[in-house]
Amino acid sequence: MKKPNAVFLMKPLIVLNLKTYSESTGKGAVKLCEIAREVSKETGVRIICCPQTVDLRECAKTGCEIFSQGAESFEFGAHTGANLPSALKDAGAKGIMLNHAERKMKKEEIEATVSLAHKLKLETLICSANPSETDMAARINPDYIAVEPPELIGTGISVSAAKPEVITDTIKQVKSIANIPVLCGAGISNASDVKKAIQLGTVGVLLASAYVKAKEPKKLLQEMAKACQ
Repeated sequence: MKKPNAVFLMKPLIVLNLKTYSESTGKGAVKLCEIAREVSKETGVRIICCPQTVDLRECAKTGCEIFSQGAESFEFGAHTGANLPSALKDAGAKGIMLNHAERKMKKEEIEATVSLAHKLKLETLICSANPSETDMAARINPDYIAVEPPELIGTGISVSAAKPEVITDTIKQVKSIANIPVLCGAGISNASDVKKAIQLGTVGVLLASAYVKAKEPKKLLQEMAKACQ
């Protein structure tokens, strides 16, 4: 299946999951997206923000690239509470993050959502917690796979430092199935973590609280972006 926006696939990438923190809600989310846009323009590193659905449209207006934190494989209709890929695209989303550790999905639902997203020319990023999920994700053929050992999420202990073999083994496993860029997440909190991740063979990183709760988020992001280069 041809993937959308293929021109971006080899560029360094930082994905910022804004989650549902108070600091990343409403005006806070918009500000964090404005910073991401500025740093991306300054450094040439592709930076994507994943705000809450309620903030997605306003965040997209900043000019920052936006992914949804999740979606369901529904077309328009009677689906109360669902996040429809078509509606997310209309709100300004360029892609969708799926199967995060805090929002696990069944294989069939991931497959259906990725298929619908690609029909709509939305990019997809599937999160993987272990080799079994990595195998599943690679066979679904998203645009990106992000490996995140759940035990390290939010700890400040980076996977690139604590478990580098998880990254290298994941890259090897994915490449044996499909040519899909791999990111790493869980505990990524500074430029050193990012540099190590790139050295291990990833295209970039996925992080959340380190950015959202940083005292100087722009400075942190600038340092991380420079570490990608």
